[in-house]
Amino acid sequence: MGGSPWRNYADVSDTIREFMRRGVVIRTVINNMTFDGATKEPMRQAVRDALIAFMAATAQAQAEATKEAQRAGIDHAKALGDRRYKAGSRPIAGPIRRRRDLLARTRDQRHRQGNGLTRKRFIASRMNPWRRGGSGGVAL
Repeated sequence: MGGSPWRNYADVSDTIREFMRRGVVIRTVINNMTFDGATKEPMRQAVRDALIAFMAATAQAQAEATKEAQRAGIDHAKALGDRRYKAGSRPIAGPIRRRRDLLARTRDQRHRQGNGLTRKRFIASRMNPWRRGGSGGVAL
């Protein structure tokens, strides 16, 4: 099992119970529920254990549903002939590349303006940084 430890029933319930054995009080963020291992009342222990079991089962069901939906989406894209979903490829590469290019253009623009170069002179200096022009070349 890789990735998050919160993906199956046994891991979630075992982890929470281990924390409670060690005296850690667990409070959920969303519903502000508290799981305390020091509880001695049998009814509160039963409710606590039932809630832990329910949350663990919900986490596992969500992980399985997400994995199944992801697989269905990939199969659908393959059926349509979308080549971005070949094994080992990352469809996010396009947006990352566009962001990288945008940042490079912004960096170049700041550098060009800071050195008082025209866009044409700057591009020429990028293509041949050792070329000397009328006012002297710029090595980047």
